[in-house]
Amino acid sequence: KASASAFEEAAQEFSTCPSGQRGGDLGASGKGQMVPEFEKAAFEAEVGQAVGPVQTQFGYHLIKVEAKNEA
Repeated sequence: KASASAFEEAAQEFSTCPSGQRGGDLGASGKGQMVPEFEKAAFEAEVGQAVGPVQTQFGYHLIKVEAKNEA
């Protein structure tokens, strides 16, 4: 396995979300599956770009887009 990125290491150390143990990996998500503020930031970000902090009802998020798939 490749070494963890700074983003993954930060997620493992600081995230209070269960995904933190996976380096912040939420897996693939489609439109309508996330709260609006999170979805807007994620879909507007370029691949490889980290954006945030984004505030939602669940707290603050840093989002890194790894890939964009066709619908």
